[in-house]
Amino acid sequence: MGRSRRTIPEELLLLALDPTTGTTAQPQSLDLGLAGAQLVELALAGRIAPDGDRIAVVVPRPTGDPTLDCALELLRRRGAPVRAVHWIGGPRLGLRQTYLSHLERCGMVAAVAGQMCGVLPTTRYQATDTEISREIRARLDSAIRTGVPPDPRTAALAALAHAVGLGKHLYPGNEGRSSRSRLRDLIRHDPMGGLVAHAVMDVQNGAAAQPRRGPATAGRPAGPGVRTAAEPARGVPMQPHHGSMARAVAH
Repeated sequence: MGRSRRTIPEELLLLALDPTTGTTAQPQSLDLGLAGAQLVELALAGRIAPDGDRIAVVVPRPTGDPTLDCALELLRRRGAPVRAVHWIGGPRLGLRQTYLSHLERCGMVAAVAGQMCGVLPTTRYQATDTEISREIRARLDSAIRTGVPPDPRTAALAALAHAVGLGKHLYPGNEGRSSRSRLRDLIRHDPMGGLVAHAVMDVQNGAAAQPRRGPATAGRPAGPGVRTAAEPARGVPMQPHHGSMARAVAH
């Protein structure tokens, strides 16, 4: 996989960044969404495939993206297909910071040091290339406005944006209600994105302990929930702290 194309985790994170405050919207559910976005990206790269409500490795060859390849290797080591909810619900310390640091190295965001309560050091991230963020947003807006089925990447991004609760961040207020509804409906346009998005919502709702018994419902709302302790999945481990990754992130 070449690095000229932005990955879905990177685009999801850019969507979540507030251009004014430099904070990330929905930080807790966003962490789940980033783990799910990795699965979608690996599926688009032909490395994994859905197997019912589980994820199976079909081609273990590295993609060339270190963070994705770490996730792929962990999936391969499982030996058998893993339920999406268990993978997404597993601990992934440092995953968001890993992607923020990558975006900083690429020049897409800039780290701004600050303090919390005048004492604790924090770091906020401001988008430096707003054209990229506008292009990502424009793809979602076009899919919502035109009703034309989007490409798989945009459909998956829309599904994940809905799953982590970014709808109110992207389309706020009563005037954004219809756009939020159409954002939710885009889940049906990508099977893998839909599977992962529903898994993210299930983890938030504390439903990861039980397998799905029927077809996924596109209208299932996201809500605050508790991560299940049943069969915890291993995720991407904490990356080595160096450079900007050693700084705390203010939510």
